[in-house]
Amino acid sequence: MTEDILRAENVGKRFGPVTALRDVTLRLGPGEVLGLIGDNGAGKSTLIKTLCGFHRPDSGRILIDGEEVHLRSVGHARSLGIDTVYQDLALVDQLSVYHNMFLNREVVRWPFLRNRAMRRLARQHLEEIGVNIPDVTVEVARLSGGQRQAIAVARSVYSARRILLLDEPLAAMGAKEGAQILNLIADLKARGDIAMILIVHNYAQVLDVCDRVNLLQHGTITFDKPTAETSLDELTDLVVAEYRRGRLNPGVR
Repeated sequence: MTEDILRAENVGKRFGPVTALRDVTLRLGPGEVLGLIGDNGAGKSTLIKTLCGFHRPDSGRILIDGEEVHLRSVGHARSLGIDTVYQDLALVDQLSVYHNMFLNREVVRWPFLRNRAMRRLARQHLEEIGVNIPDVTVEVARLSGGQRQAIAVARSVYSARRILLLDEPLAAMGAKEGAQILNLIADLKARGDIAMILIVHNYAQVLDVCDRVNLLQHGTITFDKPTAETSLDELTDLVVAEYRRGRLNPGVR
């Protein structure tokens, strides 16, 4: 158990009459990249939000480095080294790159913002993980989708540094921009000091960058394998089989 940097044990979460998570057990090793796949509504985003302190589980427990924790908030989770990049990125279009990098984490010498320090640190952080943003003073609204995603990832890396949760980081991206983000994830993986959980719908991408894959179905982990021991055909067959069961039994979950 202590070999896992993050572990969820028998986690359940309900929203009124709706059960989003059922007895979920999930583990993440140090420096590991875990691919989390599943159909829409399977509970993937709910699980991510539970692991980052946004939701509190109704049952089960969460452990970091083998010690049980009770995550009180997203800020509490961040203080323990967990941060999340959501699909909507939580960037402010009208603010500069460097202001977005330090959004809600501003460097202050009361009562003033230390803009020069934030510009320098933003350039340093982006360069260290290989993200090319020529001008950190430009408004985020003027950047491409891939650049915006890279800024969100860089912000989380340097606020958390241990565990990064990525909720569909490649959504609505073209092939070129998606490849840039996959390369960024691969570079972070090569550093070996950041563990990641990655929600991706493209199973080929999961096999490219992840060490292990979990399939979440109806709020439960039903499949857990190293990516080296599975294949695109196997992952596709699992999801197609679920789709066919749903077609044959439309009222059964």
